[in-house]
Amino acid sequence: MRKTVTLTLATMAAAALTGCGSTGLLSRDRPDEFAVQRQAPLVVPPDFSLTPPAPGAPRPTEGTAAEQALDVLFGGPAPRSQVETSALERAGAADPGIRTAVGDPQTNTVAKGRVTRDIIAAPEGDGAGASAVIPG
Repeated sequence: MRKTVTLTLATMAAAALTGCGSTGLLSRDRPDEFAVQRQAPLVVPPDFSLTPPAPGAPRPTEGTAAEQALDVLFGGPAPRSQVETSALERAGAADPGIRTAVGDPQTNTVAKGRVTRDIIAAPEGDGAGASAVIPG
């Protein structure tokens, strides 16, 4: 009994170790890493339609690098659809320069600090006890 267990373990160990050898039952052909060839570098053909800039002429770039990147990524401003335009007209859309007008001392604003702080500091709940009061 002891000899059969030893013989079985020795056979299993020998079978497992055959995979570690470079030749034998489980060997395979591998690619030769030294047989790789270098590719020729890419060459951009000259563009003969380009004209050299005139001395003292401004650079042809438009805007800053950040503006160019945004234009490339997002394609510039998209035209609004009829539905979006009518919804904004009905809602009374703000002027495009509203952010600059808010900092003006002549602009009247409403302080919502306490109400906003109360909403943010409210305890989290499932809303089971919530109620709405409609004034008037």
